[in-house]
Amino acid sequence: MNIEKFQESMYQLIVETSTRLPKDVRRAIQAAKENESAGTRSAMSLATITNNIKMADDNVSPICQDTGLPTFKIKTPVGANQLVMKEAIKNAIVQATKDGKLRPNSVDSLTGDNSGDNLGLGVPVIKFDQWENDYIDARLILKGGGCENKNIQYSLPCELEGLGRAGRDLDGIRKCIMHSVYQAQGQGCSAGFIGVGIGGDRSSGYDLAKEQLFRSNDDVNPNEDLRKVEEYVMENANKLGIGTMGFGGETTLLGCKIGVMNRIPASFFVSVAYNCWAFRRLGVAVNAETGEINEWMYQEGENIDFAATEAEKETAAAAETKAEVITLQAPITEEQIRSLKVGDVVQINGRMYTGRDAIHHHLMSNDAPVDLNGQVIYHCGPVMLKDAEGKWHVKAAGPTTSIREEPYQGDIMKKFGIRAVIGKGGMGPKTLAALEEHGGVYLNAIGGAAQYYADCIKDVEGVDLMEFGIPEAMWHLKVEGFTAVVTMDSHGNSLHADVDKSSLEKLAQFKERVF
Repeated sequence: MNIEKFQESMYQLIVETSTRLPKDVRRAIQAAKENESAGTRSAMSLATITNNIKMADDNVSPICQDTGLPTFKIKTPVGANQLVMKEAIKNAIVQATKDGKLRPNSVDSLTGDNSGDNLGLGVPVIKFDQWENDYIDARLILKGGGCENKNIQYSLPCELEGLGRAGRDLDGIRKCIMHSVYQAQGQGCSAGFIGVGIGGDRSSGYDLAKEQLFRSNDDVNPNEDLRKVEEYVMENANKLGIGTMGFGGETTLLGCKIGVMNRIPASFFVSVAYNCWAFRRLGVAVNAETGEINEWMYQEGENIDFAATEAEKETAAAAETKAEVITLQAPITEEQIRSLKVGDVVQINGRMYTGRDAIHHHLMSNDAPVDLNGQVIYHCGPVMLKDAEGKWHVKAAGPTTSIREEPYQGDIMKKFGIRAVIGKGGMGPKTLAALEEHGGVYLNAIGGAAQYYADCIKDVEGVDLMEFGIPEAMWHLKVEGFTAVVTMDSHGNSLHADVDKSSLEKLAQFKERVF
């Protein structure tokens, strides 16, 4: 094999997967957009999402700033040198990271150090298989941490909130899958896709679940029982009212694929791999001799371009909701914050600071490197590139899942006078109580919309705590027209808690046996 050509092919696969959604995923998102009620927060979110997809296409930049943990599934002809291929894939990963197509996401689990090039022990994940064909089948999923954290595994029999007992049968499996959609809420960037693995042990069950995500969203399960469950889940999960970003709405799930394997008598696992709407999964057929790409996979059928209207480009929120957009200039006063209520659409101008897990942990026992009084913290780990003059530029900058900061957020807001926090998926009761006491607000940005928000960032004015790595550093960002929705206010109201409660009530209607 021409290994240089193979490395170039793997680089192309990585870049395309990070920046361009496959056709089957685009069609599912378009169908959700057409089905959503006009003028809702979910309609606003879907307009932003489709605008973001188009911007990623045009810019050849990451759809989402969390480019995930690269997972390759590769089938090779007998006799192919997998060791050489693995080295070529690693080289392609390093180059894609250097070029800003991947965010440096490989972190030492013991020291917390970021390798900076997406390599490290066990990273990337590369799974080889042999087959009798004379070409290489190489597939890649970039699955971010927000949706990875909503994976869930059930051991049957078990008791499920809202659904009661799930037994060791097809109906128990049905209940587990419905519960898995409920428990994800909006934290996995819904509307999402799920892969389900039935059987195996704990590790092989999850492997089987993730393997289902490599199936086309349009395929039909050859197992009649599993096909019926897939169809049932797709019809009924969307009746839970969780909706896009967990704002409530008509579409919560975009795809469900189920696989099965044998198990030992003592164990019965149902494993669910959740994937966000930014379902970055592509594949290529590679000539085993030349290393060149012969064919791209997941590209059958109609392609949805998502050309945005001018109104959507100016502000997707205003175009879809026809709601008044409240402008906030940072720093923000407590009086301004107290005037906001759940459901308000805001646009922020001025300065905001990024802060994720490492920053929040640091601020609990250290002074802030800047004055944060009246300021905005953005739960974001951007993709950044430095130019020849040493100037940093934002390549992708969507929100990360906020619930990870629940142990810290309220205390940090009160300690430093922070007035607003931006993230996705909402936060818990401790933060809600602090918002009410201190005069703060939680703003939900649209998860995965990394190009849309990067376009709102007009300048990088500084950075602190770079020792934590690019995703975890505190970036000083100048923004204009940064749009988000108030989902937790200073009056004790939380849209996330309301949707969780209402969706649990709706989940209970699926308690009775079906299969």
